[in-house]
Amino acid sequence: MLGFNEYHTLSQSAHSEQRGQAARIAARAFLEHSGPADEQAALYAAVLSFLDDSSVKVRAALAYELLRSPNAPRPVMFALAQDESIIAAAVVQFSPVLLDSDLVALSRKGSKKIAEAILSRPQVGVNVCKVLAQEHSKSIDRVLLDRHDLVLPSDLLIELADRWCDDAPMRGTLLQRPDLPIAARFLLTERIADALLGARIVNGSIQPQRLNRLVRDQLDKATTGLVEGEPTAEHYSYLDALFQSDRLTPRLLINSVVNGRLQFFVTALAVLADLPTRKTEGILRSGTRRALHALYTRCGFEPSLRNLMARLTVLAREAHLETDVAARHFVVSQLISALIDDHEGDIPDSLDSVFAYLNEQNVSLAREAARGVMASFCEEASPDAAINISHLRDEQLALPAA
Repeated sequence: MLGFNEYHTLSQSAHSEQRGQAARIAARAFLEHSGPADEQAALYAAVLSFLDDSSVKVRAALAYELLRSPNAPRPVMFALAQDESIIAAAVVQFSPVLLDSDLVALSRKGSKKIAEAILSRPQVGVNVCKVLAQEHSKSIDRVLLDRHDLVLPSDLLIELADRWCDDAPMRGTLLQRPDLPIAARFLLTERIADALLGARIVNGSIQPQRLNRLVRDQLDKATTGLVEGEPTAEHYSYLDALFQSDRLTPRLLINSVVNGRLQFFVTALAVLADLPTRKTEGILRSGTRRALHALYTRCGFEPSLRNLMARLTVLAREAHLETDVAARHFVVSQLISALIDDHEGDIPDSLDSVFAYLNEQNVSLAREAARGVMASFCEEASPDAAINISHLRDEQLALPAA
């Protein structure tokens, strides 16, 4: 208990420590008061009077007492949130009475320190996050992205991905978010491929043509791997964007089938043919040759490509391409043989790039399928087993001149 006269003496003291003590007394009395309304009003007026005190210590003492209370007067806390940075940051971070609209207003005219304090709150609304992102501050955006508990809208995540796609650490931060939209992941994947192609340590280690092929194949796999499970509106938007930007190529479609990314293949054809996904899937799963040709005609494929895709579809029905590397190699080998037979070795210009791609994939898949085969054979062979070879001649080997 404290007499009013003693409180009045403290509040009028020339020493900031004593006025700060009076501010804490008034704030505590306001929060704990349960009496008549006129007493509550008088205490509220006392609390307000300390907002005009010239000493930071006094206003800090007032903020300290009200800081974490859900019963603190919101106008007082909003005023303290615009005070000196040491006071404002604490109020913004801990006061539960500040509304999202308050935080939006504070973030628009606040400093970087205030923005970081806002992002330290347990809950931050979508509108607040959008306003903070408008600062185009790397440190603020990093904190936003590191907070996986915050619900960031898809358009904001795409905007942030576009903003920081050329920054390697920020790319990593973005890709760690489980809610990152497919379009943003694709953009970042393309930038990673470009960065690898431009890295001196990579360029110096791998022959250029092989490097381009490796990066292209991995980018194709990443592109097709972004569509999994039941098709969603986001999947259709993503594939439509690929189609509009001429990225939905025959090579990509073949890659998706050969690597067992069948959901991508089905949904992509549904987009190209403008058909329901289930109808497209039914045709691919059990449709006749005529039905397959009709589907690929609707997709806009010319005759020679239609034949190739129809044959690929039939081969894929009988193979476990998701897990069986040997099956992938078999399918690609069959496609190459069929192309050579159909065109008597004279591959049409329209299929040149596809034929070259299939040949590259044939070599890669053959290597992958053969990897470890000899080691497995040696483990299973009996100790007495031997390989019969002819005597090697003692002659110097030399490749013929080019």
